[in-house]
Amino acid sequence: MLDESLLDNPDGLAEADRRGLLRGAAEAGARVRTAARHAAEAGINDLKPDGRPRAVLIAGPGAAATHAADLLGTLAGAGSPVTRLAPTGVAPAAGALRWELPGWAGSVDLLLITTPDGTEPGLSLLAEQAYRRGCTVVAVAPGRSPLADAVNGSHGLFVPMATAPYDQDEPFAASAPGVLWALLTPLLALLDRTGVLEAPPEALAEVADRLDRVAERCGPAIATYSNPAKTLAAELADALPLVWTEGVSAGPAGRRFAAALAELSGAPAMVAELPEALAAHSALLAGPLAASADPDDFFRDRVEEPPALHARVVLLRDRPIGGLTAAHGARDLALSHDTPISELEPEPGGELETLAELIAMTDFAAVYLALASRA
Repeated sequence: MLDESLLDNPDGLAEADRRGLLRGAAEAGARVRTAARHAAEAGINDLKPDGRPRAVLIAGPGAAATHAADLLGTLAGAGSPVTRLAPTGVAPAAGALRWELPGWAGSVDLLLITTPDGTEPGLSLLAEQAYRRGCTVVAVAPGRSPLADAVNGSHGLFVPMATAPYDQDEPFAASAPGVLWALLTPLLALLDRTGVLEAPPEALAEVADRLDRVAERCGPAIATYSNPAKTLAAELADALPLVWTEGVSAGPAGRRFAAALAELSGAPAMVAELPEALAAHSALLAGPLAASADPDDFFRDRVEEPPALHARVVLLRDRPIGGLTAAHGARDLALSHDTPISELEPEPGGELETLAELIAMTDFAAVYLALASRA
């Protein structure tokens, strides 16, 4: 059950936020600026590569690497394919994970290692393997970690992860808002220099400013009725979110939102892109998860029995390709099955800015849902 009164209690939210999730969301813009400075100090802005890599490989544990690969692959397009190297192992623990380069990887490829930990022996071994193959290696991880020594010893480029003092108090959550931008920003700067995508310093500064504006709109001191993130969190209480995305940037934002809901609040969610989502989820909306599916719900004991789980569509939109939109069909399908719908659309801007806004707003919503559900 969601404690909606907690949403409008900043002190209560701060007390419940033992992992610093709200601070991470509010400081996302500052993390981008710090990470960009770390990248510049590491020499990324002064690189003069001979050309773009044939392929970009990304390795790292958990959701952080998955989201980074998804976002970078979306922004890069087909020019230099971005592939995540999935780990193997018997447990999701730093000492148990191992990564392997594909057999074709060589001197014309780029390996990116990204982790909020840096103690994984498997990543250090991967850096050494890449050096023997002739791959260029760039890593973003906490400074003074074993991975830093391994990358520097393999003649790679290491960028210290932008951290805050409170990061040392609790273990990192892979979907925590601050982690993504601390790891992603140096990679954006690097791939801009190599011609894989466009993310010049001025664009990263605009991203940081956009994240600051979202924090002002969605912060804990802003009441629910004028706070889109708190409103979305309240709407998702006791609901199965069907996250439908439209537009290039909205896809990775929706997938990250679903992962954050699962990891931070334990809430399941399903993701699909429009227009395919209309066919993929139409039978689901016509089944027992529809809001009108339980005619006996009126007689449920509302004190003793938990509320029934019903679907709610969350529509994330960002500049549909070619101006064509399936949003009207999405609304019609949802409402025809008495399924409520929530919509988020960023303000106009560059691709990086609008992507950052969608991620930031859904990050805040996932955090509010996690805190108010566990009170």
